[in-house]
Amino acid sequence: MTDQQNTAATEEEAAPQFSLQRIYVRDLSFEAPKSPAIFRQQWEPSVGLDLNTRQKALEDDFHEVVLTLSVTVKNGDEVAFIAEVQQAGIFLIKNLDAASMSHTLGAFCPNILFPYARETLDSLVTRGSFPALMLAPVNFDALYAQELQRMQQKGGATVQ
Repeated sequence: MTDQQNTAATEEEAAPQFSLQRIYVRDLSFEAPKSPAIFRQQWEPSVGLDLNTRQKALEDDFHEVVLTLSVTVKNGDEVAFIAEVQQAGIFLIKNLDAASMSHTLGAFCPNILFPYARETLDSLVTRGSFPALMLAPVNFDALYAQELQRMQQKGGATVQ
């Protein structure tokens, strides 16, 4: 009986584990360089979005993933506002092979963080008295696959 319990405990310890520990805003900025004049103009915005992720291993099996959304909105040729949020999360991730770990950090975790970042950005923009952005969902799995393919074509390297 004891051998069965030890075997079950060992198998449980070796099983993949994923747990969200915390979600938080790491950095936040908003700039409206042409206010208040921008509010008196006809509103015909063009939106530019830059998206970036980065990961950092913390102690034990904890990892920080940071999703950065940078939005530049122009009205004609003038910058109406620039808004940026760095939405971060701490994740406990154990017992994954290298490929699964890379996918989890590069796609799965950003998928979790994106709705929080989008809501924070919308709130920030509306507090600046601009219309909410309502950014479309992002397919991080597809972005991860594209980056993996790009890295492989570049020299056979794997995405870390």
